[in-house]
Amino acid sequence: MAKENDWKARLGVVYSTNPDFRYETEAEAEAETLPPGKQRLLVTIDRRNRGGKQVTLVTGFVGTADDLKELGKTLKTRCGVGGSTKDGEITVQGDFRDKVVALLKEMGYNAKRGN
Repeated sequence: MAKENDWKARLGVVYSTNPDFRYETEAEAEAETLPPGKQRLLVTIDRRNRGGKQVTLVTGFVGTADDLKELGKTLKTRCGVGGSTKDGEITVQGDFRDKVVALLKEMGYNAKRGN
């Protein structure tokens, strides 16, 4: 929850003389998670900005951050490696494209192998 006097959220707002005025920011609505069959996931390999290391990148997930985190945890555990989940993407350390696509299809997702 935002602080009572969070001035950064109110930049550009005109001052009100009404003593009962409460400035409220709009909460960003999180996308509802689609069922696995309707998800269109793309599994690619990425080497950019990673010091020459390869990561398997899963993009296209539509849903809440908690569901994305849960799916990422499952994939990382089944591959036996580390990784992360952020900005709607799942990264799995190493080149596991074929294995990740097979795991996603096994879970009922519509996954496609890229590059």
